[in-house]
This record gives sequence, structure tokens and C-alpha cells, in this order.
Amino acid sequence: MSDPGFRITVPASSANLGPGFDTFGLALGLHDVVEVQATGSGLEVEVADAGAGDVAAVPTDERHLVVRALRRTCALLGVEVPGLRLRCHNAIPHARGLGSSAAAVVAGIAAGFALAGKEPGGEQDTVLKLAAEFEGHADNAAASLLGGLVLAWCEGERFRARRLDPHPGVRPVLAVPAQRSATDETRGLLPAEVPHADAAFTAGRAALLVHAMTAAPELLLPATEDRLHQGYRAPAYPTTARLIDTLREHGIAATVSGAGPSVLALTADGIIPPTVDVSSFVLTELAVDLVGVRVVAA
Repeated sequence: MSDPGFRITVPASSANLGPGFDTFGLALGLHDVVEVQATGSGLEVEVADAGAGDVAAVPTDERHLVVRALRRTCALLGVEVPGLRLRCHNAIPHARGLGSSAAAVVAGIAAGFALAGKEPGGEQDTVLKLAAEFEGHADNAAASLLGGLVLAWCEGERFRARRLDPHPGVRPVLAVPAQRSATDETRGLLPAEVPHADAAFTAGRAALLVHAMTAAPELLLPATEDRLHQGYRAPAYPTTARLIDTLREHGIAATVSGAGPSVLALTADGIIPPTVDVSSFVLTELAVDLVGVRVVAA
């Protein structure tokens, strides 16, 4: 008889928030849900909604990202799992800059910890290290793990993160286009070096962003200015770049969400002015997820 298993709920995330390249992450109220059962043998993976039927992008065998992360975690924790049954209900759009891969990794890691009888939140450094093995950085994964606003960094080979409570007056609106994007491709557009003045400018804006996000949202427009990555990536998604410029001209702190092409607008009221052309995007007002990954017995 199979184990009743666990239900893992993990939020989407938006990384960078403008100047916080590979450092800032914000958990969003849009969730993937993974139901996990240990069985006697074999592997069964079902995928519903985002990615369903696209076996090239979302395989249903050992290559599935949740399975890979779960297997890696179980190996690290010394847990034997002869067989697995996964049901993945995906609400996070893929390849849109919303941390779908990081959410899958965090879900797999959380499932591995659950099968070991442990809480992932109690071993944060281990979880971030595991996530970074798949992602290469920890900003999205930290947001999906911890919820709220996160600051992630690396000390040598150790990945660290701290969670902050965003100001309740920050109301994110997400604009998701039909266009897809790959992080590896857009990262390849970034130069190896940037002018010192641009680095100094962005460092100052990143510091201001912490204050704006937690205490003074009226400063979000200047705090989300960036000179490190968004301008270099703009040719990959001109419609996204135009929407960001238009929103900022209307006084709304808009940024590329992660590697794009989605747009994150940090509004005060959840409203995008009706004069702004958003015909190429699907708009959704989302709460900030303040909890992060949840694990409950099924």
C-alpha cells in the first residue's frame, strides 16, 4: 500500500526588481501544487495546466525537474524511495520570468525533506545550496522557499538569504505576454563588464530599493531604476521594454520580471492606467506571498 503522501504548494517569484540583479526576489500569490506519494516501485508523473502535454519542456520521466530535485535531496538525506507518484498542477507560466523552474526545484526539495520527516525551512542553507545546484543562483528559489521579499547572496560556495516583510502598500500587477524567453539566452546578452558609473548607480538604487519596498513605497519609481541588465536585454523583447517605459512614464515602478519577458508593476492601488496599451499582455493583480513553500500531509 502506498504512503498517503504530501501536498506541496510553492509560489511563483519575480527576481531582480530592477537593480537587484541575482539578489532580490519577491514571492507572488500564484502557485504550483505538487502531490507526492512514495510507492513500492516505478515512477508516475502527471502534469496539468502549464506545460501539460509539452514533454520536451516538461518531461514525465526522471528528467522532470521536481523528480530530479527530489532524488537529489533524498540522496543527500539518505532516504530510500523505491517508487514515486507525482501529480503536478502548474499555475506558474513557463519561460516567462516568473521562477517556474525555481518553484519546481523548491517543490522537489521540500518533497524530499517531507519524505525524510524534516521541515525544509529548518535547514535553509542546505535547501539553498541544493536549489543553486540547479539554478546557478538563489534569488528565485529563496523567494519560493521563504515568501515575502528576499535578499540572496553567495559567500564562497555558500548561498545565503534573508527574508523581509514588504510594505503592505505594495500591490504587484503582473503583465504576462505570449512570448516566451530563456534565461540562458537573455543572460547571454549581458556584457562581461559595465561602466563604473553604471555599477555605482545601480548599487545605490539597490540599497534604496530595500527601503522603498519595506518602508517607503513612494520611492519605488527611482528605487527600481537599473543600468546593469534591463537595457542590454531589451532587444530580446521590445514589446516588454516599451510597456515598462510607458508605465514608468505614468509614474508606475515597472521592471522586467526576472529574465523576462513578463513585466512586474509595483503599484500602490493595483491599477494600470486605461490609456496604457496592454493588448499584448494578460494582466493579473497578485498578492505578495508572505509564507513561501507549504507542505501538508495529503
